[in-house]
Amino acid sequence: MAAGPRGRGGGAPAAVRAPSAPEARTPGDGAPTAGPERPGKVPAMASRSTQILEAAARVIARRGVRGLRVEELAAEAGVSTALIYYHFKDRTGVLRQTLEFINDRAERYTTDRDPDAPRLSPREELEETLLLELQDTVEVRENSSVWGELRASAVFDEVLREDLARATLVWVQEVAALLGQVQPMAPASSLAAAAERLTALLEGLSMRWLSGGVRIDHAQELLRSSIDAELDGLRQN
Repeated sequence: MAAGPRGRGGGAPAAVRAPSAPEARTPGDGAPTAGPERPGKVPAMASRSTQILEAAARVIARRGVRGLRVEELAAEAGVSTALIYYHFKDRTGVLRQTLEFINDRAERYTTDRDPDAPRLSPREELEETLLLELQDTVEVRENSSVWGELRASAVFDEVLREDLARATLVWVQEVAALLGQVQPMAPASSLAAAAERLTALLEGLSMRWLSGGVRIDHAQELLRSSIDAELDGLRQN
């Protein structure tokens, strides 16, 4: 996020779980449903946790991190609060796993390629991967909004700060690797510095776009010109 960016694979550790899971409720129900789950009727618990994380991303994108309450999240996801506590232990657990969730989602929409499309050159792959973080789509807007909210909250939350730092480091390393494919003779330190500048710029452009400070096409053009400038600098090195 920034852009949906995010370092991929830098997520939080798995949530602590209780011995048994409560039943999910149907939206509008006031209490968990009794009795065992029915195969084919209720999704597996793994899909329930994904359902909750999708709902958490929607709530954070609409109302910010401060607007995320477990009770409201339960209503958004159509589950009981007990199921949320089972999967994520507490609100902090929800936030940490939501960070991992949007990282995984960003990785998917920036790396998925049509298998029948022509193979991209290293330069094209670098540009496309970064520009896919600045798409005017519902998924990217949501991802970028959540990333920005979690980044801002990390100023005051040490646990989130550590998770964001790890995720950002992975993201920078991935961009540095893409830069290295374009300029394989560039020093590792120069690649890392260029990747830090590009990812920081991408985050800033994403926030300006989301807040109405810049048009998406102008943000994309600024990013393209910055990629060109960084590659020129690496060639000179």
